[in-house]
Amino acid sequence: MNISGRGRNIVKEHCVRRSLLAAAIAGLVLLSACAKKVAPPPPPAAPPPASPTASISVNPTSITQGQSAALSWQTSNATDVSIDGIGAVQASGTQQVSPADSTTYHLIAKGPGGTQDATVRLTVTQPVTQAPPPAPTPTEEQMFASNIKDVYFDYDKSDIRADQQASVQADTSFLAQHSGINFTVEGYCDERGSTEYNIALGDRRATSVKSALVQAGINGGRIKTISYGKEKPFCTESTEACWQQNRRGHFSYQK
Repeated sequence: MNISGRGRNIVKEHCVRRSLLAAAIAGLVLLSACAKKVAPPPPPAAPPPASPTASISVNPTSITQGQSAALSWQTSNATDVSIDGIGAVQASGTQQVSPADSTTYHLIAKGPGGTQDATVRLTVTQPVTQAPPPAPTPTEEQMFASNIKDVYFDYDKSDIRADQQASVQADTSFLAQHSGINFTVEGYCDERGSTEYNIALGDRRATSVKSALVQAGINGGRIKTISYGKEKPFCTESTEACWQQNRRGHFSYQK
C-alpha cells in the first residue's frame, strides 16, 4: 500500500501527539507521587509552664511577747509550698503564730515553671515590766505587835529574870523610837492558886514590867497596867510548858 507524503506527515504528527500526551500523563503521575511523599509541617511548640507566684503577709506586724498574729499567704502555679520555721503548707492559707522573738517568715513556692519566694517580718517586743507596788507602810499597831516582846516570870515570882532582860531592852528601844504609842502591860498567872491570889500576883508582874521600862527612860504616863490573874490563859494544858506561857507580862496596844 502506497502512502503519500502528506499522509506520512499526518501519521508522524499523530505519533508525536501521542508521545507528548503519554509524557504529560507520566509527568502528572510522577508529580502526584512526589507530592504524596512531602512531610506535613510540625505542630506548634507547647507554651512553657507558667511561673509560680507567691505573697505573704502578717497582721498585725508587731506584737508583745505572748501575743499572736495571723500569718497569711497565697501562691499559684506551685506544687511545693513551704515556710521557713513552719514547714510544708497548703498553696494558700492562714495560721496563727506566736514567736518568742522577732521573726522573718520566708515563703518558697516551687512548680514546673520555676521558683518564687516572698518574706514578711513580725516584730516581737518584750512586755513592759512594771515595778511591784511598794509594800504598804505598816501601821503603828502592826509595828507594835511585831516588835514588842512579852516578859515571862518564874512560878509565884514577880521580879524580872535575867534571861528576860534582853526582851525588856528591845521593848525599851522600840518604845523610845515611837514615843506616840501608848500601851497597857497585862499581868497573867498560871492556873495554880486562888483567883484572888493570882489577881494580886498578876498586878505585881505588870507593875514590875512598867517599872523596868520607866527606869530605862520610857514615860510612865504612856503605860497602863492591869491584872487578869489566871483568867484568859494563853495555854490551857496543865503542864509546866503551858504554865510558863501563862506567867507573863503581856503588852497591849492602846488605840
